Amino acid sequence: MYIVTNRIKMKPGFAEKMAPNFTRPGALQEMEGFHKVEVTITQNLEEFDELNVNMYWENLENYEAWKTSDVFKQAHKRPEADADAGEEKKESPMLGSELVITKIASVIEAAK
Repeated sequence: MYIVTNRIKMKPGFAEKMAPNFTRPGALQEMEGFHKVEVTITQNLEEFDELNVNMYWENLENYEAWKTSDVFKQAHKRPEADADAGEEKKESPMLGSELVITKIASVIEAAK
């Protein structure tokens, strides 16, 4: 099993607002090899917020298939501003991101 983590730096105050966007039900849940998404927020940072979007995949081939899919493209599409309605393009709260891929090497579960 692999965990693909997207560490996203955000403007202060945005992590709590943005976290639910990464766990909305949808087509990702039907992708072969997908297990789950967990979103964590790094604590005790002052200059920026940090979201960690952890995606659990059976193997890297399944992750790559998702990354090149229409499901991925749709999920990462930024909303268009309606110029006719006088809307301006919204500035992204994201400051940057880093992708980290790890393989689960060992696990222990809670005693029941």
